[in-house]
Amino acid sequence: MNKIKVGVIGACGKMGREICKNILKDPELQLTAAFDVTNNGNDIGTLVGLAETGVKIETNLVNLLENKEIDVMVDFTNAQAVINNIPKVIEKGINVVIGTTGLTKMELDYLDKLAKEENVGLFVAPNFAIGAILMMRFAREAAKYFPHVEIIELHHDQKLDAPSGTAIKTLEEIAKVRQEFRQGHEQEYEKIAGARGGDFQGMRVHSIRLPGLIAHQEVILGGIGQTLSIKHDSLSRECFMPGIMLAIKKVISWKGLVSGLENIL
Repeated sequence: MNKIKVGVIGACGKMGREICKNILKDPELQLTAAFDVTNNGNDIGTLVGLAETGVKIETNLVNLLENKEIDVMVDFTNAQAVINNIPKVIEKGINVVIGTTGLTKMELDYLDKLAKEENVGLFVAPNFAIGAILMMRFAREAAKYFPHVEIIELHHDQKLDAPSGTAIKTLEEIAKVRQEFRQGHEQEYEKIAGARGGDFQGMRVHSIRLPGLIAHQEVILGGIGQTLSIKHDSLSRECFMPGIMLAIKKVISWKGLVSGLENIL
């Protein structure tokens, strides 16, 4: 069986290193390229705590794309880097898996159009943890009966976008079954701006950023005399790996954009 050849953009980051480690351990995958802005020439195997692989970290993406065999490129960097780098990847006929949040609909539409033109697959998801997908599914079901909803999402303090992609996706899913209305007292006011969080169709979302956190979300639904809480905690980046490995193996089977892990499970 031919292995799927995989490249990783942002290979030296926390997520990038974990992704590289799991690719190296997966019998169906072969890590063939590692790109980052640091550690040029270092072996990716030693960087992730494994034996040398012969795959050196490169800091010139154009050269890497010209000289490496890649079936799927994985990017978990940031939205600006994705828009700068991924079009170059797609134009080389390489399938793409993106775990970066913060991309606008216009940017995703542009990448989708480009992927279809180049006849390659593109996969984007705000969260690759199976438990997070179930949390969103359960929250949507619960909101049919508990339409008063607030979300608290907590992430590490290096995350750039707020609210998180997972929180936005959760709100969008709930909005499909919940009629828009304003929650809380009609004369409610904030003594400190932003105290009530962001407003999405009357639902409130609160973003917390602290060192020590990874990715956490609680959906709190209120009814007369009761509340229901649906919570998911990512305790380590390992929880994202099964979903990412699945996306890498699946993305070569379609053309254009597929969004959300729930669509490939």
